Amino acid sequence: MLLMRLQHHRQPHHHSKPCLKQIKKRQTTYRSNNNMYHLSEALRFPSPHLATEEGIVAVGGDLRPERVLLAYQKGIFPWFEKDDFLIWWSPDPRMVLFPDQLRISKSMRTFMRKNTYEITFDKAFNEVVKACARVKRFGQTGTWITPGLMEVYETLHEQGHAHSVEVWDGPELVGGLYGIDIGQVFCGESMFSKSSNSSKLALIYLARELKKNNYKLIDCQVPTAHLASMGATPISRKDFLNYLE
Repeated sequence: MLLMRLQHHRQPHHHSKPCLKQIKKRQTTYRSNNNMYHLSEALRFPSPHLATEEGIVAVGGDLRPERVLLAYQKGIFPWFEKDDFLIWWSPDPRMVLFPDQLRISKSMRTFMRKNTYEITFDKAFNEVVKACARVKRFGQTGTWITPGLMEVYETLHEQGHAHSVEVWDGPELVGGLYGIDIGQVFCGESMFSKSSNSSKLALIYLARELKKNNYKLIDCQVPTAHLASMGATPISRKDFLNYLE
């Protein structure tokens, strides 16, 4: 996998999804909605093209690593508040970042020339996931990175499918991101920052390495101003799924 080949480099913004209160309200509705596609133990998903207007493909199922990996490969990702009721999404439009369209501001370039942070890959995957889960985000009181998801991402990392980028200030982990590598697409899951520009640094180094390895895009899932400022753009679900073929 890509990030297993990377070398170490030297050198408050977040990849955030909508408010968890919204998820909680949706879960209450979907539990009693017989029209929703409920997953069985069979390892399959309905077509993302059949998703609801909000982007929900299915509910239920489980968090077996092979199911979660299959979801990403089909353009679907898990997103829910609690492990006892799983929701699987494929929004339309889809926010993506093409590596060659990465936008680095003049001030960020100046910062990169002067800073002394160290950037590493896959050095502290579990710590990055935990930091993303702990970080407080505006308008949210909890996290969508549940214990079940932490466990499955750890397993996928051990299998070589999930990877992280870390930003260090000496011995302290001050920023980073993680996601799932499905071939020529890297599915970004979350990022965190404890110091100025550290999550931006993680994304910049990831995008540069993906570009060198001819990756098509970084899946950013849903729009945020932070990602848009760095060149991410929305595309249709249809176009996104075409990139996965």
